Amino acid sequence: MAEEKWVMMVTAQTPTNIAVIKYWGKRDEVRILPINDSISVTLDPDHLCTLTTVAVSPSFDRDRMWLNGKEISLSGSRYQNCLREIRSRGDDVEDKEKGIKIEKKDWEKLHLHIASHNNFPTAAGLASSAAGFACLVFALAKLMNVNEDPSQLSAIARQGSGSACRSLFGGFVKWNMGNKEDGSDSVAVQLVDDKHWDDLVIIIAVVSSREKETSSTSGMRESVETSLLLQHRAKEVVPERIVQMEEAIKNRDFTSFTKLTCADSNQFHAVCMDTSPPIFYMNDTSHRIISLVEKWNRSASTPEIAYTFDAGPNAVLIARNRKVAVELLQGLLYCFPPKPDTDMKSYVLGDASIVKEAGLEGELPQGIKDKIGRQDQKGEVSYFICSRPGRGPVVLQDQTKALLHPQTGLPK
Repeated sequence: MAEEKWVMMVTAQTPTNIAVIKYWGKRDEVRILPINDSISVTLDPDHLCTLTTVAVSPSFDRDRMWLNGKEISLSGSRYQNCLREIRSRGDDVEDKEKGIKIEKKDWEKLHLHIASHNNFPTAAGLASSAAGFACLVFALAKLMNVNEDPSQLSAIARQGSGSACRSLFGGFVKWNMGNKEDGSDSVAVQLVDDKHWDDLVIIIAVVSSREKETSSTSGMRESVETSLLLQHRAKEVVPERIVQMEEAIKNRDFTSFTKLTCADSNQFHAVCMDTSPPIFYMNDTSHRIISLVEKWNRSASTPEIAYTFDAGPNAVLIARNRKVAVELLQGLLYCFPPKPDTDMKSYVLGDASIVKEAGLEGELPQGIKDKIGRQDQKGEVSYFICSRPGRGPVVLQDQTKALLHPQTGLPK
């Protein structure tokens, strides 16, 4: 290893994911092994992602991390587990141009700087920890020349945040719960890529970007300890749903997909209610959005919109095609208009072309009013994000995107 005070960096972008068959409950708290399989859709990283820069230098005196500009501790077991696992797999790295040579054995004593930024609210039920740990593991694997495939890396990311394992792939992803005690078979696999079902459009209603009162970690623990419904769900319901969902995704069967997605979301929140003490992740606005979608689907000849809610009040609405998505956005903005002083560009984020197509000027078409029914009260939505199924993690070659300074390895 050369003695110069060099800094070597990698910057990666990793998407978040939204489960359509939920993960809720662990059989092993330390290794983060789930009590059931789960399936998710990866969201387009242009709209929802984590950006992470990892750097190594002989001049660093300790491991350090900055999240959204603020330095945080790396002492927690989840960070330590990921760092230990990835360091043990590091290989020789050489940059002849810069005269840098790192041998495999050096990774145990070299220190790291990590900077991470989410382009969406942290801990508000939008799977920020999933994208964050997936990006950390993916970026470090590239920096350290780790020669493992995404499924093998997913087993490391899982030890940071369970859902993180699913963010190492694009498209639709399955997390196999596995049966082995050491968790080596609890890995994610891609079911189909992001081009397989590219008709789908995803609209997220961010009802609250505040940090939730009950974290997913403690909520799961309490559900495992107290909810009989959770035990029934894991043993009897989910195994059959997983098979049906895989079939629906493979065949692009939106009717079955909607039925399964909505039912699984509702059962997950029923489990939360069945927990002692009960956990309330959804609020009145969440319930109004469910009612709107249920009425919409009943008025259509076949289901047009699926809804799912993770551990938070934010609604993830999956429209069967772009035409439905445009009408849905029109309806949502009719029911949940922005405050008078809010600019529409900050109220509807993500895919701006859908906003343009929705033509937000003028009266709402009567056909859409009929689908959503009478809406007497204006609801509280912070903003909307328009997205679609997206690709997995990538390394960004553009050095201007790096979050750390190339000379010092400190935040820019």
